[in-house]
Amino acid sequence: MSADRNAATGRIVVCATPIGNLDDVTARVLAALADADVVACEDTRHTRTLLQRFGITTATVSLHEHNEAARSVELVDRAAAGGTVAVVSDAGMPVVSDPGGRLVAAARDAGVRVEVLPGPSAPPTAIAAAGLPAERWRFVGFLPRRAAELLDVLRSTETTVAFESPRRLSATLAAIADEDADRPVAVCRELTKLHEEVVRGPAGEVAARFAGDVRGEITLVVAGVAPDGPDAADARAAVDAARSLVDGGARAKVAARVVAGLTGLRPNDLYRALHDD
Repeated sequence: MSADRNAATGRIVVCATPIGNLDDVTARVLAALADADVVACEDTRHTRTLLQRFGITTATVSLHEHNEAARSVELVDRAAAGGTVAVVSDAGMPVVSDPGGRLVAAARDAGVRVEVLPGPSAPPTAIAAAGLPAERWRFVGFLPRRAAELLDVLRSTETTVAFESPRRLSATLAAIADEDADRPVAVCRELTKLHEEVVRGPAGEVAARFAGDVRGEITLVVAGVAPDGPDAADARAAVDAARSLVDGGARAKVAARVVAGLTGLRPNDLYRALHDD
């Protein structure tokens, strides 16, 4: 068969599954799991709980970090021959800090159709629950274990979302608090489950709260560090420069944008300052 014909007849379907509450699964995912020829699972025992809950009897095979390279060849061949392979991880979206990336790449290279069905995912759920700045945020997967590497990852002006082991949460929070005890953080534990807990506050207080043993799935949200900005005198000079452009006939928004590009200040801040003067 040609690659084009394969792409039309077989497919790999990447399915997001619940991160806790099984009722969060989408109707499209349930239909895909029921219609597939096989479900490739990070852990077949774990996925079987979901399948049994909804009366789905599709056969399963394992697809995890230790066998993904070899298994991908088998599954791509199956899809290329006209079969439908559904792919799931233990929770959330496959590929995102979970197995599935090699399979998707192999399918793309072979010209096999790949379809992604969106659904539950811990990072956006945590950022919505944390109450921390969410205009710009980044997901970094699992955090490094060494304190120096950890702090390097977290030295971003954007809010950071990460997965953390419950065994390492206490040490991670302590390292953040040692660097800046007032830095806002949120520990999101067991999201969507019966004992869901979101603890938000200064790093020092949250570190004290989780100083002992912790259980459950953890998603950590850490507010960005304050950006290095100009001092008050430089900021005043920037506003004066923008004012000079306005006095010379430039529109306030244009003047703010031009001066912002030269100084690193935010155009909106300069624009507001012009109107506050």
